[in-house]
Amino acid sequence: MLPQLEDLERVNAERRRLWVIYERGLRALADAGCIELPVVPAGCAHNAHVFYLKCKNRPEREALIRHLAAKGVDTRFHYVPLHSAPAGIQYGRFAGEDRFTSSGSERLLRLPLYPGLQDAETEHVLTQITTFYNS
Repeated sequence: MLPQLEDLERVNAERRRLWVIYERGLRALADAGCIELPVVPAGCAHNAHVFYLKCKNRPEREALIRHLAAKGVDTRFHYVPLHSAPAGIQYGRFAGEDRFTSSGSERLLRLPLYPGLQDAETEHVLTQITTFYNS
C-alpha cells in the first residue's frame, strides 16, 4: 500500500486527465439532452475516482451496456440504493418519498477509468457511446 501512496499525485493526475477527456468527449451528448454528466460544484475539486453518465432510464442503460460490451468496453452500474440491498431490506427502512434514489441508481453507468488506461481505449469508449446515441 505504501508504494501506491507514494505515487498518489501521479495516479490522481492521470485519473483527472482521463476524467476531462470523458467530460469533453461527452459534452455534446449531454448538451443535446441524451445523457447527464457528473457535476463538480464551483469552488470544489474532485479526485476523479469514477466517471459516470446517466442515461434516461434503466432500459436505455441496459441497452448501452450491451452495446458497449459487444464492442469490448467493460462498464458497470453502481450505487444500488441501501434500502433495496439485502441488508437494507432486512434491517433498514426508507423514510419519505423515493423521488431520486432508485431512479438515479437505475440510470447511472460507470465508464472505465484507471491509471494505465490508454488514450486510444478512452477514444474507443467515447466513439461507441456516440455511435449508440446517434443510431
